[in-house]
Amino acid sequence: MRRDTDVTSRLSARSITLAYGDRTVVEGLDLEVPDGELTVIIGPNACGKSTLLRALARLLRPAAGTVELDGRDLRERPTRELAREVGLLPQSPVAPEGIGVFELVARGRYPHQRLFGSWSHDDQRAVAEAMEATGVAGLRDRRVAELSGGQRQRVWIAMALAQETPVLLLDEPTTYLDIAHQVEVLELVRGLRDAGRTVVAVLHEINHAARYATNVVAMRDGRIVRQGEPGRIITEDLVREVFDLDARVIADPDTGTPVVLPRSALRTAPTR
Repeated sequence: MRRDTDVTSRLSARSITLAYGDRTVVEGLDLEVPDGELTVIIGPNACGKSTLLRALARLLRPAAGTVELDGRDLRERPTRELAREVGLLPQSPVAPEGIGVFELVARGRYPHQRLFGSWSHDDQRAVAEAMEATGVAGLRDRRVAELSGGQRQRVWIAMALAQETPVLLLDEPTTYLDIAHQVEVLELVRGLRDAGRTVVAVLHEINHAARYATNVVAMRDGRIVRQGEPGRIITEDLVREVFDLDARVIADPDTGTPVVLPRSALRTAPTR
């Protein structure tokens, strides 16, 4: 793997091998998640993106190697302790039937509550701030099932924010959303990074990664091909190597970030 620069990292993977039964998905992978950045993992289907994220969240135990937070193996950390450090928004989460917005967001406070402990001022503050930051404060009395896809996703992110973890992992947070709601969620995620969070997200859309990420991890066949700033690593050669796609990469006229245009889309339509 080629990486542009050394990074400061609390969360890292050390020579990890990840497998489901006899099927190895990732083998011997090393990753340093840069602190205070929005890292987006990209790559073709079944390349190991979500599998890697699951390992970073301790949902999948490495067959070999370790995932470490502050130099300590995640497997050594008590569950509540880890949940105060690393938050996860899984792919396509399902809310309990009939649950309200406030109640769902409040579940993010679970790691901070003692056994049989009462609801505290800190809990109330954290939930209120999370709902305000995600723009769902006005929805607090609504049922989650009544909301639009974009609203529901913001509520889930609010729950993760209420957990008040310095590291936040998001598995395909824009799945099943239309383009307007995708942009809405990605703008929110970028704001979390700007506020000081370390965010790692898996995205399918390379142009979204190029526009919003500050660090991109490009994967193929269970390995990291390259990692670094989007403007430096998202090139025509990388797109060909990772996605088997012949494309032109140009600069976005508004942001200067890379835009990937498949070559077939550049051909002039036949005149009728």
